[in-house]
Amino acid sequence: MVFVVALTIIIAFVLWGAFFPEQLGNSAQIALDFSTEKFGWFYLLTAFGFLVFALYLAFGRFGRIKLGKDEDEPEYSTTSWFAMLFSAGMGIGLVFWGVAEPVSHYIDPPEELEGGTALAARISMRYSFFHWGLHPWAIYSVIALSLAYFQFRKGYKGLISSTFVPLLGERVNGPIGKTIDVLAIIATTFGVATSLGLGTLQIAGGIEQIFGYQSSTFMMVIIIVIVTVLYLGSSTTGLDRGIRILSNANLVIAVLLLLFVLFVGPTSFIFDTFTVTLGGYMQNLVQMSLRMTPFSDSTWVAAWTLFYWAWWISWAPFVGTFIARVSKGRTIREFVLGVLLVPSLFGCLWFAVFGGAGIYSERYQNSGLADAVQNDVTSALFLMLQNLPMGIIVSFLALMLIAMFFITSADSATFVLGMLSSNGDLHPSGKIKVTWGIVQSSIAIVLLVSGGLSALQTASIVVALPFAIIMIGMCVSLHKALSEEHRESRKRDKRMLAEYKSIFDAAKEQQLKENGTLKAPKAPKLPKASKNTQKPD
Repeated sequence: MVFVVALTIIIAFVLWGAFFPEQLGNSAQIALDFSTEKFGWFYLLTAFGFLVFALYLAFGRFGRIKLGKDEDEPEYSTTSWFAMLFSAGMGIGLVFWGVAEPVSHYIDPPEELEGGTALAARISMRYSFFHWGLHPWAIYSVIALSLAYFQFRKGYKGLISSTFVPLLGERVNGPIGKTIDVLAIIATTFGVATSLGLGTLQIAGGIEQIFGYQSSTFMMVIIIVIVTVLYLGSSTTGLDRGIRILSNANLVIAVLLLLFVLFVGPTSFIFDTFTVTLGGYMQNLVQMSLRMTPFSDSTWVAAWTLFYWAWWISWAPFVGTFIARVSKGRTIREFVLGVLLVPSLFGCLWFAVFGGAGIYSERYQNSGLADAVQNDVTSALFLMLQNLPMGIIVSFLALMLIAMFFITSADSATFVLGMLSSNGDLHPSGKIKVTWGIVQSSIAIVLLVSGGLSALQTASIVVALPFAIIMIGMCVSLHKALSEEHRESRKRDKRMLAEYKSIFDAAKEQQLKENGTLKAPKAPKLPKASKNTQKPD
């Protein structure tokens, strides 16, 4: 029933976007404006609350609890685990926005500053760190931790609804639970379909910049078809081969590209930028997390921060489910610190390198990058790379990286959709994964051709508002389950201590009866050391 209802709603929206793209776009935009205007405070408080909750779990009394049985060990090495987190969570987004976002903020900075100044450059980097740092990964970690705990520790199904068992009991199998699962499938499908479309636009833009072929609808359809064949082939090989190998390759290429820009570009400027921006980010974290503009008419927070928070929440079912699947056997502390800190730090370094190089070229070399970003954000990365030595070759490497991240994200999404529509099966059949893969690509093609892609992207973000409420419920449910396990563990420890004490007391009493006194056991005699043996230090 979940599969049928979700697919029916998805097809209805796709047909709406195909035949009436402007109407869907207007309706979705009205809904988005309403949610950000009336509930912007809710998005900010919720995202900050998820961060606080994740840190509380990592450093609190539940940190040693395993996401699995006590004897379970991690299925994947730490390097492969980080690579899969990075590829599924943000890989293609970092490549897409690494140059474009800092330069955009440099031109039009927040806090009502003047664009193009040194202060605007500093603030632009700080907010790029903020948007791609701790908050999005806290959102992912909360939902992934809930799923992994209830799935691997408690043995429940790998469904979003299963995390509500402590609160709802058997009612998770009724209409409430089904509604939660349907919403998760819709959010995942919409988010991935729009990302397929946006990724296709960037690949087409890269081909135009590197090879000079004019981007066209026909070219974008061909790109989607080719990528679909590749990620469907990868999805049928399973996690251990397809996604793991691709993720490791993605990480290697991403690090090589980052090192190239770091050491061929303005190295000292980039290191200085990273250092000062990281300090400013940590110093102003709370202030930025709760920043609204009720005393001015500025729409910057709604256009960027609130949009991002809603976007991360709409992606949380997909990314969270995938992260949970590959995290079995890790402790809560290891999981949260791994998911929260390592990708956040890497993302900050990425923006310092690519965003710093972009701002340097605009501020000190008059490269015209700002005008290019305003006209077409898909060209920002390639224009910046072409200002460096061997720019064409490196641009081709960046294009390969985008395509590989594209394939990995789509591959991960088909796996997650297969799980969610197979009653939480950890190993969904190849037929179901192929079906979802074709559905996703078909949606992207239809919306690209009809012009309804941006409307669906907006609609997918609107889904974030009800799903944020669901995620708050997941946190409450997880805390309740962890608290109950902690109490049971303490009771068990007290019982064992009492048993050991009673055994000791019985042995002591028996010794008193037999000997009439308690004597400490004699120390065993040690053999005499040989004269030729060297005395220990």
